[in-house]
Amino acid sequence: MRKLKYTVAAVLLLMAAFACKSQYELLLASNDVDAKYQAAMELYNNQKFTKAAQLFESMAILTSGTARDDTVQFYWGMSNYRNKDFYTAESNFARFVQNFPRSPFTADAEFYRLDCMYRATYRWELDQMPTRSCMASISEYMREHPDDDAHLQACQSMMADLQDRLDRKDFEAGRQYYQMEDYPAARVKLRNVLKTNADNNYREDVLYYTAMASYHYARLSVWQKQRERYLVFVDDYLNFVGEYPESHYRKELDNLYRRVQKTLGRDGNAPDEAPVEK
Repeated sequence: MRKLKYTVAAVLLLMAAFACKSQYELLLASNDVDAKYQAAMELYNNQKFTKAAQLFESMAILTSGTARDDTVQFYWGMSNYRNKDFYTAESNFARFVQNFPRSPFTADAEFYRLDCMYRATYRWELDQMPTRSCMASISEYMREHPDDDAHLQACQSMMADLQDRLDRKDFEAGRQYYQMEDYPAARVKLRNVLKTNADNNYREDVLYYTAMASYHYARLSVWQKQRERYLVFVDDYLNFVGEYPESHYRKELDNLYRRVQKTLGRDGNAPDEAPVEK
């Protein structure tokens, strides 16, 4: 009798679990496109993005070739995007753009694909190949959609951030030589940064470390070479203060300039300074 009671209880539990298991899971397994579509849109609008994505995915084959095809495919991607599954969403949007070039959702799908690519890029210290690839795609999008006011500002913001990563990486590569006290290599590397990109966001820092590398290289040289190398520092210093006369680096460089001028047997006043009182 006790065994029978346990059996009945187990069956009832299974039935309850199945019932609980539910409407959503039954709907997920069904072929009722209208019911699935309505439920998926409700879930999406209620920010239940994981379940919405599963429903949109489950009806993608059922709606293929129908009037709802592009809508289902787009919201499948958007559900993954809102759920922060950017890797899957990027694949969704890439496939969407290829399959539905004339859909009213296409421009948005292109933008969200770019946003997924942007989110997959790395910090400046790491490999920047994804950064360059993303920047090329954003540039292409902006050329093809010059009047897309909805996304233009976001694209410009992404481009600015990605460019800053590239600029920072180039600058830090030069500064690394400076920190290693390889001053000749530091100066060459830093000068090449600005030869490659004169508008580098870290231009002030690049010019500062260029001058500092020149100074330390001269200071550590044998005395026969010091005059020639201090003159290189003077050129770098004048170049810096000509561009950044109000820089927070100015005081430090002015002090070094006066010291070098005295070493060279010249007037030690920095440019645009009154004579030092004696």
